Amino acid sequence: MTHAPPTPARVILRGLLWLATLSAVVYGVHALQLDQGWIDRAVRGQGPDGVLIFVLAGGLATAIGVPRQVVAFLGGYAFDWAAGTAWALLASVLGCAAALLYARWLGRGLIVRRLPGLVARLDAVLTPQPFAMALLIRLLPVGHNLSTNLVAGVSSVRVWPFITGSALGYLPQTLVFALAGSGISLDPTVRLTLAVLLFLASAALGLWLYRRYRAQVDP
Repeated sequence: MTHAPPTPARVILRGLLWLATLSAVVYGVHALQLDQGWIDRAVRGQGPDGVLIFVLAGGLATAIGVPRQVVAFLGGYAFDWAAGTAWALLASVLGCAAALLYARWLGRGLIVRRLPGLVARLDAVLTPQPFAMALLIRLLPVGHNLSTNLVAGVSSVRVWPFITGSALGYLPQTLVFALAGSGISLDPTVRLTLAVLLFLASAALGLWLYRRYRAQVDP
C-alpha cells in the first residue's frame, strides 16, 4: 500500500509545530529549576494545587530528559514516601507518554525514511512484546529514559502496552528515591540498606526477564 506524499501545507504545519515545541523545551529547561527550594515555594503546603503543579512539572521535566530519579527524590521530599512514590510515578509516566507521542507525531516519518534499517531492528525487538520489553528495559539499570521513549515513538510499538510496562518498571526505582527523599525516621544505615535491596531486587527481576527473552529468541 502506497501513501500519498505530504502536502506543502502539512509540511509547513509540521515544521512550525517542531519549532514551537523545541522552543517550549528550551524554555522549560531554563524555567524548571527543580530543587528543594522550588518544592518549598510551589508544592509543599499547597494542597491539591501543589500536587497538580508537581505532577505537571515533573512530567515536563522527565519528558525533556531530567532524570526521573530526581523527580522521585523530590516527590519524597515534598510529600512522604508513599504519596511521593505515587505522584512521581504518575509524572514519569506522563513524561514517557509525552516524549513517545511527540516522536511519533512529529519525527517518525523523517526518521523512518532516513534510518529504515535501524527502525526495523527496533520494531523487531519492541513490537512483538511491548509490555514485557518495556518492563525489562526499565528494570535493568541501563539505557537512558528519554532515548528509550523517543525510540519507542519512531517504532510501531503499541502505545498503551509500552506505557503500562514502563510504569511497572519505573516503580522500584521510584520507590527507592522517594524513600531517600522523604527522610523517614529510619536509621541511615537501615534506609540505605533498604534502598540497595530494592534496587538489587529490581535489577535481578530485570535480568531474569532478559534471560527468559533470550531463551525465547534463541531456543
